[in-house]
Amino acid sequence: MNLEKLVSITGLSGIYRLVANRANGLIIEELDSGKRKFVPSRGHQFTPLESIGIYTQDGETMELQNVLTSMWAQRESNPPINADASNNELHAYFATILPMYDRDRVRTSDIKKMIKWFAILQENNMLQIEVPQPESEEEKKEETE
Repeated sequence: MNLEKLVSITGLSGIYRLVANRANGLIIEELDSGKRKFVPSRGHQFTPLESIGIYTQDGETMELQNVLTSMWAQRESNPPINADASNNELHAYFATILPMYDRDRVRTSDIKKMIKWFAILQENNMLQIEVPQPESEEEKKEETE
């Protein structure tokens, strides 16, 4: 999973791929359609997904990528609930994903947004977790020589 070129934009729902950076805004691409457009920085704020963290009870933050990885790992045994579920259901679900999240600082809207982002990334096949491949015996020998 690579969140490097993905951004969230105020005023626009969803996630977008960063195509180019301009002095007065960004050129973005919709993940599903591939349609590109310019979004000015005067009316919008841009947040790279790789910079987002979720508050935890120990005063630290957990990277969004780790939260999405946890959701991905639990998708069969604990599938994501509907983002329109009740506040109590949303918080109960999120507590199974990230038990140490700070219940005072993480708002219900944040949980809804993460569930929606997970669905978008899953629909676009962007959630595959890169598992490091074990080295073959030949590669190990080449490295030691």
